[in-house]
Amino acid sequence: MTTSEQPATLRERKKLRTRQALVDSAVTLFGERGFDDTPLDALLEQVEVSRRTFFRNFRSKEDVALTAVKQLWDVYLDVLDGMEKSGPLADVFLDAMLTTLERMDEDWYRRFPLTLRLIADSPALDGYTLRHCAEVQAEIARRLDGRSRLELRLLIEFFVASWRCTLDEWLPDCLPGELPGLLRRTCSSMNSALSLSLEGCGPRAEG
Repeated sequence: MTTSEQPATLRERKKLRTRQALVDSAVTLFGERGFDDTPLDALLEQVEVSRRTFFRNFRSKEDVALTAVKQLWDVYLDVLDGMEKSGPLADVFLDAMLTTLERMDEDWYRRFPLTLRLIADSPALDGYTLRHCAEVQAEIARRLDGRSRLELRLLIEFFVASWRCTLDEWLPDCLPGELPGLLRRTCSSMNSALSLSLEGCGPRAEG
């Protein structure tokens, strides 16, 4: 979630508080009990909201669990739209994510690692995340080039792979200040990674 002005009306503020309570309770409850083993009704009971209220805010249990991930990519798309697209697109993608990370607040940095652990522990949630990621990648390609050229799709795939590798490095400590530096290092390693040979990988472990 990014830092922003509070909604103007009481109704909007109440809706925001309800949504925030659902998000906070979801990552905590699913983390304690397991995403797959926790029915949606358990979350609704804890927050004391009805199914109708829940589905006004979220499409599914997966949707609320992945709020931090979706917030990240929503902000990323907004940042990317507003950036000048001069120079190598690889640098544009990196700069857009660095700007996005600057815009995320402390609450988001608290929930994001919890969300990553939920994804790692749940095949169902992992599959949902992969589908969402594919949708984001297609949206990036559409916004930059309606023809969705092969080279552009490959570059987007490379960047997303770099982001995933960065998150692997970031866990388990998850210090907010380390994430931008890790991302820069991962992206800078892409050229050498593409020319890597088996001889450069060192001996394989036996057993």
